[in-house]
Amino acid sequence: MNPRREESQDRAIVKIAAHLPDLIVYGEFSPERPSVDYFDGVLMFVDISGFTAMTEKFSTAMYMDRGAEQLVEILNHYISAIVEKVLIFGGDILKFAGDALLALWKVERRQLKNIITVVIKCSLEIHGLFETQESEEGLDIRVKIGLAAGHITMLVFGDETRNYFLVIGQAVDDVRRAQNMAQMNDVILSPNCWQLCDRSMIEIERIPDQRAVKVNFLKPPPTFNFDEFFTKCMSFMDYYPSGDHKNLLRLACILESDPELELSLQKYVMESILKQIDDKQLRGYLSELRPVTIMFVNLMFKDQDKAEVIGSAIQDACVHINSVLRVFRGQINKVFMFDKGCSFLCVFGFPGEKAPDEVTHALESAVDIFDFCSQVHKIHTVSIGVASGIVFCGIVGHSVRHEYTVIGQKVNIAARMMMYYPGIVTCDSVTYNSSNLPAYFFKELPKKVMKGVADSGPVYQCLGLNEKVMFGMAYLICNRNEGYPLLGRDKEIKYFMCTMKEYLMSNCSRVLMYEGLPGYGKSQILVEIEYLAQGENHRTIAIALTKISFHQNFYTIQILMANVLGLDTCKHYKERQTNLQNKVKSLLDEKFHCLLNDIFHVQFPISREVSKMSTMRKQKHLETLFMKILEQTVKEERIIFIIDEGQFIDSASWTFMEKLIRSVPIFIIMSLSPFMPCAAASAIMKNRNTTYITLGAMQPKDIRNKVCLDLSVTGIPKELDIYLAEGSCGIPLYCEELLKNLDHHRVLVFQTMESEEKTNVTWNNLFKNFAKPTEDVKIFTLGFEEGNEEVCNLASGVRLKNLSPPASLKEISLVQLDSMSLSHQMLVRCAAITGLTFTTELLFEILPCWNMKMMISALATLVESKVFGCFRNGKELRLALKQNTASFEVNYRSLSLKPTEGMARGEEEDHRELESQVIEYHIIRFCKPMMQKTAYELWLKDQKKAMHLKCARFLEENAHRCDHCRSGDFIPFHHFTVDIRLNTLDLDTIRKMAKSHGFRTEEEITSSRMEISKRSEMFSENLSSEEIREKILRFLDIIITKMRTPEEDIIPLESCQCEEILELVIMPLAHHFLALGENNKALYYFLEISSAYLILGDNYMLFIYL
Repeated sequence: MNPRREESQDRAIVKIAAHLPDLIVYGEFSPERPSVDYFDGVLMFVDISGFTAMTEKFSTAMYMDRGAEQLVEILNHYISAIVEKVLIFGGDILKFAGDALLALWKVERRQLKNIITVVIKCSLEIHGLFETQESEEGLDIRVKIGLAAGHITMLVFGDETRNYFLVIGQAVDDVRRAQNMAQMNDVILSPNCWQLCDRSMIEIERIPDQRAVKVNFLKPPPTFNFDEFFTKCMSFMDYYPSGDHKNLLRLACILESDPELELSLQKYVMESILKQIDDKQLRGYLSELRPVTIMFVNLMFKDQDKAEVIGSAIQDACVHINSVLRVFRGQINKVFMFDKGCSFLCVFGFPGEKAPDEVTHALESAVDIFDFCSQVHKIHTVSIGVASGIVFCGIVGHSVRHEYTVIGQKVNIAARMMMYYPGIVTCDSVTYNSSNLPAYFFKELPKKVMKGVADSGPVYQCLGLNEKVMFGMAYLICNRNEGYPLLGRDKEIKYFMCTMKEYLMSNCSRVLMYEGLPGYGKSQILVEIEYLAQGENHRTIAIALTKISFHQNFYTIQILMANVLGLDTCKHYKERQTNLQNKVKSLLDEKFHCLLNDIFHVQFPISREVSKMSTMRKQKHLETLFMKILEQTVKEERIIFIIDEGQFIDSASWTFMEKLIRSVPIFIIMSLSPFMPCAAASAIMKNRNTTYITLGAMQPKDIRNKVCLDLSVTGIPKELDIYLAEGSCGIPLYCEELLKNLDHHRVLVFQTMESEEKTNVTWNNLFKNFAKPTEDVKIFTLGFEEGNEEVCNLASGVRLKNLSPPASLKEISLVQLDSMSLSHQMLVRCAAITGLTFTTELLFEILPCWNMKMMISALATLVESKVFGCFRNGKELRLALKQNTASFEVNYRSLSLKPTEGMARGEEEDHRELESQVIEYHIIRFCKPMMQKTAYELWLKDQKKAMHLKCARFLEENAHRCDHCRSGDFIPFHHFTVDIRLNTLDLDTIRKMAKSHGFRTEEEITSSRMEISKRSEMFSENLSSEEIREKILRFLDIIITKMRTPEEDIIPLESCQCEEILELVIMPLAHHFLALGENNKALYYFLEISSAYLILGDNYMLFIYL
């Protein structure tokens, strides 16, 4: 390639221009928004079938070796061929819409006739590309093409940060309709295109009841020279490469640097793309199979024909959509305009933009956008579809013209819901289940057959986030199962029993708080506590909050008081009103009864006194009344108030509860995720009567018990036990998701357990010892007759370690990864290549352009945020893996007594201490295997190979037994026999290694041969058999003596380090060589691993690796 051209391709402006059509790159637009431009041209709409099915196939793949990169290679193999044809024939790719594209030939009206002929020729050649090809994945890729011509209007709109463009008008509607009429491999001309074309050149076929026509072939006259005709046509195209640039596909490939133009073009490109262009380390980082939430917004207009009229409506809608998405880290990916209105494709969870509560944010955004756009003048109908799941996010197209897009079934479902359920906000079942919103915010809709969607599952309408809350809707659903014990939470229940005893014996309030990340089983603990708290002389009120509760003022106290006053069972507001009158008549003057209207949805007449009160004064009156009611109630019966998801308590309720626990003896128990507490919440946490528990993970034995109970089996394979204990990290939700994933891929096989007497011992079943539940849980799994117990086994040939992580767990890891700085993300991604466990020395070897200080500081931060754990030696690591961190009590009261000015200094000291720890400990491990797998999948294939090679080169230097064991191979003299590790070493090094192992060089062997006696001299024929025997034994004695190491040569060491070397060097090497496709080397190290386990006495692991 021309060096100058290579240099131009590296320019930022050229990379940005590759994401945009010539219409924008060379366009001169008014700075006003919206701005309108008019021109004539020919449009081509190409729809490619087969990609969505292929995306689904890859996104549900069982193993990690079938990722986004393989998919993008296949996609771009086909799409780039189409793009190339369009560019060669002078077209401008306006937009990529997933697996479709829209192209334009912009010319003067008088040139349309000839240009239509060129575009038909281009269309037929595109079909020709696919007639003989079949995808390597067995997919039959076919295209449908629609053509239209005539007047076209372009609309540019946006805000100060982003610009978008649309082509609109009759020709745009026509090209979509023409493509919709097309069958596979058809080219359809719109009625106007057929009117404007050179009919003598085209053989067509009429379509029944349609004015559009189907092209069969071109029929030029015998003397017609297409090359001359084409050259003449291209002379009317403004930016077609010619002359010195005739070998270029696009003139935009050689754009000169122009800061002003670059700044203008940047506004049309998503921020994540610009980051990738700026940071070479992120090359390819954006092509992923990724869990996201798709939101399609469709706007239908009262008068769709007038660009000036709808332009201002689209501008207003776009500015609002952008402002809403920016808050929740969503982005507009595409804007389309066809006969069914203007559609915005919005995505939450793009690379670098993953946020917690993504689905809830998407639904909140959808309702906000719906409400706003419904009020915009000239917008007739707003329809929004929201769907969640794994889609392909990546750069699709050709190296000179491509776009960042999303492809997948979930994109189709969101688009179809938007079209088939107009005028409302709809979502799929995955969004509904993941939303963290109460069920009464949704309504299930009748199912409709939607084009291109085999089974969308249930569809729900999102009713809006401002609905009046019904009493009783917030109660904790108690689904306690007598046959399923609460596992591994004895310590947590003991805290409750002790606190409950103290509360009932004293006249003081008690608060018990359980803090834990989502998935730790907090709700299950509260369900068990609610069951245990039942008793005479006290009332238990248990509620579960949602994210929406946080935005409703005084909501938590409203639910508490509704229960205390017996309003939760009332069916009508009149019944509530009567109950309230009876309960509060002695405590509240009748003229103040109307204070209860808003909070309890009743209709007492509004008095003059209350109408003059400020909101603050009304709130104070209410709080005083509630305090009196509670004081009166606890004299008759104690109250135990249980709150699930306490982080969603609104600030007014926190303030009231803080006063309540100082005035009234009440027992409050709550579970909560880590959150930023308000002043009142902090005061409760620091109260002397508060017990604050940070929940730890379940222990490996409890995870095993859980699996046996969930699967209703009496045993699981040891390999599965290890996989689930490590993969779940003791988090119940992780364990459940991993099990669902295994079940989905049909990895689990259930069979009757044979008794030991009946079992024929074979090599295959020799080590099939099953991990069984503990004795206290066995009674719950004994649903089978004796001798007929079921066990779970693994399907043959399954590699658990290579399984792709479940989408739900990958999403959790991506949220954490995307919240890190780019440098920390890069460190985690590099660490993922090394494996679950690695040393700081190895990581430093493969980190690009980092110094040691930077790395240690970053590692310390990541250790602090629980991404990594660090260990002094292998023994410490093995102990940590056997025991997960248990729950512990946090004393916020004593922590608050520390001087605040020393806090910042203390944090710096803590960080320095962590840095010292990282340097000293040097063995690092991912806290969660899911993070390692997720980060590993972000690499491209070539990048992975280069990194694996770096790791292998570094580790091979230490691939031998420890100094204590004299540094040999685990299989004695293994690498001399196989000659597998020496292929990169020079001859001198080989000689040195040979000498160090007691071997002699060839010269020494040759000279020593002279000293060896001939057979006749050693064993003369006249020797008796006894004498020969004696000579052989004496010879063996000499050899054994020579092999024995003299005592003075042995260097005393602390202990054998072989197990550590096995885990940190030999095992990773085997996996690095497998990843590199070096199977011979991998086999060599697998044999070394097996031998090491034999030496270490672990026969089960020996069997697994063999």
